[in-house]
Amino acid sequence: MWGNAVQALCVVTSLCAACACTLEPRYRAPALPVPDQWPTLATEEPRVNVAASDIGWRNFFLDTRLQQLLGVALANNRDLRVAVLNIEQARAQYRIQRAALLPSIDAPGSFTREKLPASLTYNIPTPILSYFDVGVATSYELDLFGRVRSLTHASLEKYLAQEQARRSAQLSLIAEVANAYLTLASDRELERLAQQTLRSQEDSLARQQLRHQTGTVSGLDLAQSKTTVEQARADHARFEGNVAQDIDTLTLLVGTSIDPALLPEQFDSKTLGLDPLPAGLPSTVLLRRPDVLEAERMLRAANANIGAARAAFFPQITLTANLGSASPQLSNLFTGGTGTWAFQPLISLPIFHGGALMGGLDVASVREKIALAQYEKAIQSGFREVADALALTTTLNRQRDAQQSLVEATNRAYKLSQRRYKVGRDSYLEVLDSQRSDYTAQQGLITARLAEESNRVTLYKALGGGWQERSP
Repeated sequence: MWGNAVQALCVVTSLCAACACTLEPRYRAPALPVPDQWPTLATEEPRVNVAASDIGWRNFFLDTRLQQLLGVALANNRDLRVAVLNIEQARAQYRIQRAALLPSIDAPGSFTREKLPASLTYNIPTPILSYFDVGVATSYELDLFGRVRSLTHASLEKYLAQEQARRSAQLSLIAEVANAYLTLASDRELERLAQQTLRSQEDSLARQQLRHQTGTVSGLDLAQSKTTVEQARADHARFEGNVAQDIDTLTLLVGTSIDPALLPEQFDSKTLGLDPLPAGLPSTVLLRRPDVLEAERMLRAANANIGAARAAFFPQITLTANLGSASPQLSNLFTGGTGTWAFQPLISLPIFHGGALMGGLDVASVREKIALAQYEKAIQSGFREVADALALTTTLNRQRDAQQSLVEATNRAYKLSQRRYKVGRDSYLEVLDSQRSDYTAQQGLITARLAEESNRVTLYKALGGGWQERSP
């Protein structure tokens, strides 16, 4: 009895080893739906000879306070935590599907007590039967046409896609935290500028009031001086509110309370230390972006599902075997002569399903086309992001230089207008106009610097950087 059972299990094992074919279409990587080169190249000279995706965020963001904030955000941000949990869920689902490749083994046990009616025993009285049953049962689907293997392959690709989704979420989080940090630094600089301007205008108003009392300044000049004070006070209050909102945004991204010592005090590009990125890279670097890799994994999963849909047209063979012992008494359950075994192969040949099988294949084929379109869209979107950031790199640099020159010119004009007013050659209105121009130009310079630094962060993210901590 035991020898026959072992032979049956050996047959099952041999058939398992023979099941290795699938009906999946051969996967071929699609051609890039974008040009080989970017339409605009950055002019800044790179200080590194590696791709942006290989530059760790600690090597790109040199501000130690920003580095600490990024580390805290990666440990506490809830969106990133959900992305990590999605990986664990996909891994568990893959293990469930992969288990179908192996025979399932159970150890069932039962107690039965029954009596058959006279109608089933030709009016022959039957006793009440009682017996115990225990054994080992195994079941296995012969995957001759690769249905289970295709489903397992699809599950694996979805699991790997979730890993890329986590990397993409991390990359986005790092860029968001960096931009929020830059925005807070610039708003604090604007708040500081407004406060300095307010103090200066209040001092000027105090002098104008004294001159008005002595009759050397008209009431018009005094009223105009008051308008500049109130304008500076309104700007200071507005930027103070912006700073509070920036801190709230940064706190949400970090996922926990922030030590005030980690917040930026001033907007200094040397302090922020954003390294320039390599220029002249081919568009194939987009293939290393996490979102593109995620879309490709989903395309592979859709391709594998076509194999499973094709295999559904073929017979499905399942082998079951039972090995155990049965006895009317529990004490004699494992004694000699109580052994039982059964080997039962089952085959199911699809004949008529009302078009369900063909519909399943059509659904799998359409989903593969959808996944292909999404993959190509991910590449095209990445190409546009990089192209836009590269196009802005040079223009924002020129804009910042021009704004710097404008600040120098308006500051000189403001000082000259003050001198001319003191000697009576200009009216106080011209002094106020030059002061407003200087104040506006300084605000514009801060805004231009923020746009330049934010664009550099955007380019870093668009090229796939930020998913690893340090450069290799």
